[in-house]
Amino acid sequence: MVLNQIDTASPRFLASKEHLSSAVVALLGVPLDVTVSYRPGTRRGPEAIRRSSWNLEEFSFYQECDLSAAPFTDLGDLALPSGSVGRSLEVITSAVQELIRADKIPFLLGGEHLLTLAAVRALAEHHPDLVVLQLDAHADLRPDYEGEELSHATVMRQIANFLPPKQIYQFGIRSGTAAELEFGRENTRFFPFKVEESLRRVRPELVGKPLYLTLDIDVFDPAYAPGVGTPEPGGQSAHEVLAALSLLRGLNLVGLDIVEVCPPFDPSESTAALAALLVRELLLLWAHR
Repeated sequence: MVLNQIDTASPRFLASKEHLSSAVVALLGVPLDVTVSYRPGTRRGPEAIRRSSWNLEEFSFYQECDLSAAPFTDLGDLALPSGSVGRSLEVITSAVQELIRADKIPFLLGGEHLLTLAAVRALAEHHPDLVVLQLDAHADLRPDYEGEELSHATVMRQIANFLPPKQIYQFGIRSGTAAELEFGRENTRFFPFKVEESLRRVRPELVGKPLYLTLDIDVFDPAYAPGVGTPEPGGQSAHEVLAALSLLRGLNLVGLDIVEVCPPFDPSESTAALAALLVRELLLLWAHR
């Protein structure tokens, strides 16, 4: 059992319940940091998010609800083999499969974006009609990056190899190659620049479908989230993304992640604080269901 090999040394997320058996959602840290192409350090993301959560109130003004009503637990960090992309992905896939068998919704804290490939692969086995919602600055649609097919820059293209590309919805994209732009326009549900407006428009077609949300923290403008591996100016504000996430209430989220928090490049810890706030707001989607 992969989940029996979790690192339990790190603090847990604010208001985490003690036992997995009583939880609907399971937070799991995934400190993957192998293929980052510019600024490494995402392995420290899960710990930074948890630490920042303790500066938050359990009560959300946005939803007028308290984390005590959210049925979740924080399992700690997954132990990943050092330096091995393939073996790390296998461990992540196995962990997500175990959570699915336990009838829990996996909520992964990254870690680099490649971890999404492993999670989606596991969930797609149980939900062939799985829809992926990507909030990101980058298209991540390259067939390879510097000769490597498995990279944080190729993750959505890899997913498109086993899920129909029209089941991939991409929001907020503002960076990529000309070939990625063409591939997105022709194959995925591609919504560059806008997040809230685009998600609001397509929300009716998402009702009832199993959804996986992957939120790359660099979807935000670096003014809001400077601690990322590949900062890209011109992004979303915190208000815009929080408004977009509120549109997910009532939809069938079967898995989600927040990735690419890179603490070494943000001594202010504002990126981790923003990520922790997003985790709280997403967990509250399951409150009072």
